[in-house]
Amino acid sequence: MSGNKIVTADGRAYRLLGVSRSSGEFACVQGKGLWDSGPVDQASVDAMKTWNIHAVRIPLNEECWLGVNGTPSGATYQQGVKDYVNLLVANGINVILDLHWTWGAYTNGPDWHCTDEHATCQKPVPDARYAPQFWTSVANAFKGNDAVVFDLFNEPYPEIGSDWNKTLGWQCLRDGGTCTGIPYEVAGMQDLVDAVRATGATNVLMVSGLEWTNDMREWLAYKPNDPLTNIAASWHAYSFNACANESCWDSQIAPLAEQVPVVLSEFGQDTCGFDYMQRLVTWADTHDLGYLAWTWNPWGCTGGAVLIKDWTGTPEPGLGDGYKAHLLTQSPSL
Repeated sequence: MSGNKIVTADGRAYRLLGVSRSSGEFACVQGKGLWDSGPVDQASVDAMKTWNIHAVRIPLNEECWLGVNGTPSGATYQQGVKDYVNLLVANGINVILDLHWTWGAYTNGPDWHCTDEHATCQKPVPDARYAPQFWTSVANAFKGNDAVVFDLFNEPYPEIGSDWNKTLGWQCLRDGGTCTGIPYEVAGMQDLVDAVRATGATNVLMVSGLEWTNDMREWLAYKPNDPLTNIAASWHAYSFNACANESCWDSQIAPLAEQVPVVLSEFGQDTCGFDYMQRLVTWADTHDLGYLAWTWNPWGCTGGAVLIKDWTGTPEPGLGDGYKAHLLTQSPSL
């Protein structure tokens, strides 16, 4: 990193532009293998390249990586991830590894919330039991390969445990420990930064905000300390989020982007159109943000956020067509 830009080895400012490729977070705990029957071969990467994709975000499952739960898990799961990462990097594509599903029984939440202690759903905040171990292991696996970026936790919302007290939420997110309303010991972002750096890994780190990382207002005030000063802000902005218009982006995100790199690591809209997404990527381009749309999976676009109709990269009408057309006009180099 240099100032508010991610840069290449030769010092050129660079944006991470691409997609998320879901399934590594859920398939191993749902009896669907590692990649939910989707291909991770050269042909599938070639399909991504026809969209001008230069970065792929891969959500992971903490317990499957560590061999605690799931099938495959442990060494088999790790090798599958390594093989896919190596293939993408060999094709000139950056990889963002994202800690998506984690351990921790959260039983105090609303009815919609999953209470399973295992990593079978999205939890409010990472756990001290396994998350530092996960990042120690991942960092050891990929240190020396700076084409790989580490997104330390997908979508925190620890403030849910304190009746949406944002100050307590930010403190919990950074410092971890015992957090109001969270029944398990929390690993803060500082703990996870420390775990990665203790391995000697120099990879760029991405750190999220509150409210499913849509609220970035106090990100700078609670930024964890990194001895390498190599942290970017990870922001999500769906059409149904609170911060989902230009006025909010101008007031809350633009000032942050003047200080540190901001990566829009997930975005989409809750229809299969592209109108909201077009506004967002146009704004992001103006402010030199990288962005990765959700998701490169052919699940059928009924509620939005599905980009492709098949693994050959046929775009879904509306948002898929629109995003592909937009990516083809963009270069990651600034």
